[in-house]
Amino acid sequence: MASPKSRKSTFAASAEADLADGLGGSSLATTLAKGLAVLEAFDPGATSLGNTELAARTGLTRPTVARLSHTLAELGYLRYDEPRAKYRLGARCLRMAYPLLANLKFRQTARPLMQELAESVRGNVSIGLLDGTEVVFVETARFGDLGPTLPDIGVAVPLVRAAMGRALASILSLAESRALRARIEAEMPDVWATYGENYLAGLDQCARQGFCVSKGDWRPTISAVAAPLFRARDTADCFAINCGIPAFRLQPRQLEAEIGPRLQALAASIRMMADEAEPTIEHASVPQKKDPK
Repeated sequence: MASPKSRKSTFAASAEADLADGLGGSSLATTLAKGLAVLEAFDPGATSLGNTELAARTGLTRPTVARLSHTLAELGYLRYDEPRAKYRLGARCLRMAYPLLANLKFRQTARPLMQELAESVRGNVSIGLLDGTEVVFVETARFGDLGPTLPDIGVAVPLVRAAMGRALASILSLAESRALRARIEAEMPDVWATYGENYLAGLDQCARQGFCVSKGDWRPTISAVAAPLFRARDTADCFAINCGIPAFRLQPRQLEAEIGPRLQALAASIRMMADEAEPTIEHASVPQKKDPK
């Protein structure tokens, strides 16, 4: 579980810092933004939080958090555990996610094909959606014995550390890609220092071969390959697909030679079913290396 200090730095990027900037003092509803920051403070490692913990995670003052948590509980977005004096997310939060997931109809048609590949390679096959500097999983087909490494719907991971994130970022326009990189470097300098080179290499791989590979960047024991899926015609949302496999199950270069091309073929099939176009990758992010003679 992340420490309160590290959680505060995360939410400072999405709430406190934005509120301090004020976006020019224009139309930002600061109370709403603070309330959403409180809801986002919960995660699988911290399902019950008191006001002091919420204040540490959001960077908001405790009196502000107390007012917000009470209001959110009255509305059903939080549930209050009186004996423990802690809050947990309410079912109303789950209701909010349903319209989004229901609108992604291609998930249901893609899942049988994803399951077939997952069982064939003994890994997990997932579809992810780009959300700022993160990837949010919206569908997963699982091979049954991968334990706690399973991704799940709604889980978010930093895109700079994931093959899925690099495949998603490759769909962006040049201007969007530059802006995203600048945001990552500004908000997560330590993460960028560690994984930035691999991130740029992943963008280049997607531009050159249509998929990218990551070996242990998100979880040390898991290697993954990811391919761009599409940029939705109606919403411009970016989707990618990945396959994660425990490293001990893989032969040398199996991701590059076998599973990557199979994932590309799966992506093409899903695009056809979804009636979406193949995404355009405008450029390689780093100079391409010449093949040795």
